[in-house]
Amino acid sequence: MNRNYTLYAWHLSYFAGKLRAYFIYKKVPFTEVPVSYYMLTGPVQRNTGARVMPTITTPEGRWMQDTRHIIDALEPLFPEPSIFPSTPRRRIAAELIEAWGDEWWIPIAMHTRWTYGENYALFERDAGDALAPWAPQFLKNYLVARVARLLRSYTPRVGIIPSQYAMMEEWSRHMLDLLDAHFASVPYLLGNHPTLADFSLQSTMYGHLGRDPWPKREWIDPRPRLRDWIDRMASLDHDAVRARYGAPTPEAPEDTIPPTLEPVLRIICGEFLPMVQGILDETQRTAQTRPKGALLSRTLGPVTFPMGEHRFTRLAIPFTLWKMQGVLDAFRAMPDADRDTARSWLRGLGGEGFLDLDIPRLERVAMQVRLKG
Repeated sequence: MNRNYTLYAWHLSYFAGKLRAYFIYKKVPFTEVPVSYYMLTGPVQRNTGARVMPTITTPEGRWMQDTRHIIDALEPLFPEPSIFPSTPRRRIAAELIEAWGDEWWIPIAMHTRWTYGENYALFERDAGDALAPWAPQFLKNYLVARVARLLRSYTPRVGIIPSQYAMMEEWSRHMLDLLDAHFASVPYLLGNHPTLADFSLQSTMYGHLGRDPWPKREWIDPRPRLRDWIDRMASLDHDAVRARYGAPTPEAPEDTIPPTLEPVLRIICGEFLPMVQGILDETQRTAQTRPKGALLSRTLGPVTFPMGEHRFTRLAIPFTLWKMQGVLDAFRAMPDADRDTARSWLRGLGGEGFLDLDIPRLERVAMQVRLKG
């Protein structure tokens, strides 16, 4: 039997960077296959319920989609080195940053890709070669244009409208400065080895900001420590890490978080928490009119929340609550003393409200969620 996993993905894809980096780090034997139009609209949709990437097949022939679902399934099979911190503050920090990396950054990544036209040539080339490697160029271009129109049609739903462009760019430059400063002192988000948090943030940093011509030139290349981290996560060059920072060591027994990460965590608490609460409020209003077991729409009504010094508006995506449900599950599985430690730490950052979210039990169905009966 072929023992390799197959990763169906593009380098352009938001979440493919996360999963590819995970496979490389955990030494999962895999073969990467660019997703063709036939594969996306045929086997991928038929076996996962959605036209999405990344998708994988296991050596046993099982199809899987959603990066966190895949990671949770593979982690027991490839347990070392673990990407889940064993101490309470660090575990909750990793879980929160994963949810934030997966959900908050989507408008930023889509804005830079589709607002700045110079990015299209790379998208057209890479997507065309993947969608129809056998086709003449005019047919590749036709298929890419169809995909591009579909993806652009999603942008207003996540808040990408001209009146919010400046806000997103101001926020992004500030956040990228904080991350660049952080990586000046430590090689990964939580210290000297990667965790779940790093793989999630790689989603937007690799496929979009670090590779598309405009954000690469304007945002990433001028921040060399962040650039190094993106490249490190893409290749996991641990020799370079050791040369600069020393050999990785076990987690600090005192469960410390690098102080340079605190400004980022405070922003997550001050902005992402109101976003999640807004999505929860919108979902609860919808749930009142839906029976148990009902599949929720991919998007609901608008939510507004802080983004830097401003207020950002987008449609609520209930899938975000499924991600936060996982954070709460990790918290509730902790021993009492660890829960107290995590709660006290989050309270100091203004984020205790994450732990008190009254999220109805949700079940993932491809890229949507249903109210669990």
